[in-house]
Amino acid sequence: MRGEKKRCSSPLLIFKEGWTHSGRGGPVGYLPSFDIYGNEKRMSGTNTFEGSLNASGMRFGIVVSRFNATITDSLLEAALATLRRHGVAELDVNVMRVPGAFELPLAAQRLAVNSTHYDALIALGCVIRGGTPHFEYVCRACTDGLVQVGLKFDIPIGFGVLTTDTLAQAEARAGGLEGNKGDDAALTAIEMVSVLRSM
Repeated sequence: MRGEKKRCSSPLLIFKEGWTHSGRGGPVGYLPSFDIYGNEKRMSGTNTFEGSLNASGMRFGIVVSRFNATITDSLLEAALATLRRHGVAELDVNVMRVPGAFELPLAAQRLAVNSTHYDALIALGCVIRGGTPHFEYVCRACTDGLVQVGLKFDIPIGFGVLTTDTLAQAEARAGGLEGNKGDDAALTAIEMVSVLRSM
């Protein structure tokens, strides 16, 4: 019957659905499994593709803007540290610096053209709102451009471009109370490479 708990005579059997049975007349219960971040996931009969954070042998290209360099340098430092921590060799990472966030898509595209050299890209930048619409134009151009590069060249791009209202908000997300988005972008790039390889 659908949803009926399975029974067996073995001391402990873990079924595909995640149910266990003691085999000695005891209750049947659900044994949880966890994803790479430690979150419980419910198992089902469907095929599920998931990535890991083992980046050994992966190659990355990083594009980073110089504008708001105090922030972007912190993002870059965190991204590089994360890649190293997860097994990426220093020689397997190339960094390209560009003037600002507006230039990130073109730089990413140039690296993506040589996608045989890279498994993923990471884009790092910081745009802080000012008193004119310039902020919206730059943010939209940067975001849309990076999306198009990833789709056109079928290459994952870890997005680590901060778009904040104030410098304090940017500092909080570049090693402050909100963590470091360079770290997040690197983890995203690693996981996306892994999950796409698993398909």
